[in-house]
Amino acid sequence: MNMRQSQLFTKTRREAPSDEVSKNAALLIRAGFINKEMAGVYDYLPLGLRVLHKIENIIRDEMNALGGQEVLMSTLQRKELWEKTNRWNDEIIDVWFKTNLKNGGELGLGPTHEEPITNMVEQFVPSYRNLPFSVYQFQNKFRNEIRASSGVIRTREFVMKDLYSFHESDKSLDQFYEKVSDAYVNIFEKCGIGKNTYKTFASGGVFSKYSHEFQTVSDAGEDTVYINEESKVAINKEVYNDEVLFDLKIDKSKLVEKKSIEVGNIFKLGVKFSEPLSCKFKNESGEDMPVVMGCYGIGPARVLGTIVETLSDEKGIVWPKEVAPFDVHLLRLGETEEVKVKAEEIYKKLSEKVEVLYDDRDLRAGEKFADADLLGVPIQVIVGEKGLKENTLEIKDRKTGEVKNIHMDELHSIV
Repeated sequence: MNMRQSQLFTKTRREAPSDEVSKNAALLIRAGFINKEMAGVYDYLPLGLRVLHKIENIIRDEMNALGGQEVLMSTLQRKELWEKTNRWNDEIIDVWFKTNLKNGGELGLGPTHEEPITNMVEQFVPSYRNLPFSVYQFQNKFRNEIRASSGVIRTREFVMKDLYSFHESDKSLDQFYEKVSDAYVNIFEKCGIGKNTYKTFASGGVFSKYSHEFQTVSDAGEDTVYINEESKVAINKEVYNDEVLFDLKIDKSKLVEKKSIEVGNIFKLGVKFSEPLSCKFKNESGEDMPVVMGCYGIGPARVLGTIVETLSDEKGIVWPKEVAPFDVHLLRLGETEEVKVKAEEIYKKLSEKVEVLYDDRDLRAGEKFADADLLGVPIQVIVGEKGLKENTLEIKDRKTGEVKNIHMDELHSIV
């Protein structure tokens, strides 16, 4: 898809809303990627939705490569199902949104989906021959967060990619768990934040000794982690102590304390949900056994917000090319007929090869450059009167700020 900027209904803003304290939301609102409905609730506008979908597709490709099968489950949750695991209780899960049906009864808006997915797959695992398998979804979750001041990083409604795996043994789960961990590393690399994202030991809660989070170093983060920058391993402050250091064979003197944003997590659930929900299979001996489970989450919007927090500069957003809303931002400078004709010609040619946002608006050069830097498309191609006389174009790298002149015929090879 390509777009003329004059037809884009969103507009840039010089200032963010006065009540927006987070850097990521302030920049995204100013650039017209999102709209703020209320604290912790945002709409995704055309540019923001394009980025969100690209992040989702990176994740989807990795989940499919693992053999994951995509589903889409209901957000509405049955009270009785969650009561079986004691998680309907607000003291256990304190972020529930709950509502009453007009014909009686109470429903919840799902904050996560372990209970319903376990209940659903129970009918499909009569035998060990049906295991292992995994399913995942991109689905709206609702959490009644007390704190919702981190922009799109912590919201009350958000899209979650949640993957669930089902196994006949702990060994099978362990093997799949490591594959998911590697897939997560790939995802964050492709999204442009891999360099500053660390696999982090965290509490396994009642499920296992440890779980793992993926934490991206950022001053905007709500977590504190201790990082070994050589091994790319970190420990969450919640579990940081001498016993854990000894257990993990980590040298305390090589750890650096940092603030960070959690962009993903993986858990070994074991039989925590399969036992109370009677999700069983028959083993080779014909005995009923509880299915062994794992769960693996990533918030695409949280990744988006983390990219903005960590990669933006004083001029605006700097998108990695893999998730940018467009590949190229074409800027037309000048209102002569010759410039307009040449810009249209270049727009059509580029559109055959890459995704282009074409700034065809009748604005001053300074305004166009400011908007282009705010929007953060990786490559800016500038068509101007001076260049036309020399049959050249200016190419600007948004990340480095490097500008070079190229001959018109070189454009395709450069892009």
